[in-house]
Amino acid sequence: MGVVNYGVLGGTFDPVHNGHIAIAREAKERLDLSYVVFVPAGIPWLKSDAPITPAEHRLEMVKRAIKPYPYFQVSRLEVDRPGPSYTIDTVVELKARFGDKNGLFFLLGWDALSQLCRWQRASELVKMCRLVAVPRRGFAPPDLSALEREVPGVLQSIILLDIPQMDISATDIRDRVARSLSLAGLVPGAVEKYIRERGLYRNSTGS
Repeated sequence: MGVVNYGVLGGTFDPVHNGHIAIAREAKERLDLSYVVFVPAGIPWLKSDAPITPAEHRLEMVKRAIKPYPYFQVSRLEVDRPGPSYTIDTVVELKARFGDKNGLFFLLGWDALSQLCRWQRASELVKMCRLVAVPRRGFAPPDLSALEREVPGVLQSIILLDIPQMDISATDIRDRVARSLSLAGLVPGAVEKYIRERGLYRNSTGS
């Protein structure tokens, strides 16, 4: 059996929105990936001080959002892992699960890439997968020379995927729910229904 390339899209997904779906679809098509795995964070270490919605709600919203797409999967790997979520641990576990010889393409925004030097075992991470960086609203393209100085070898791992930016943010969505505004065009219909039924984000804190 030949090498299978697959994408991994991590995040708090609080909530998952149409921007996430668009990124995963573009990456799947442009990089010829067999599938994309959504990995909701358990306790994201870079956001440990910010309140987030319980993991089971975020996981269920992702399940509902990706249901129409047979080439999308969801993993509860980080949700079930105790303690903070580190990307390197997730990549190690996914490669063990899906096969070390298969190609893992980790999708992230320009903002996350700019903080790569703060990530756990970043030098090891860039040797284990390809980093696929996509534009993020309000952030400049990454300074690749600076990244290479901070994490030697990263340039051999990075793919800059120039895709259209969608003016959608989870923070804005939570704020709109708190103000009883429509979410049309921002989240899949099944996700909006779940948010309304469960009374999520009524106080716009993400809890």
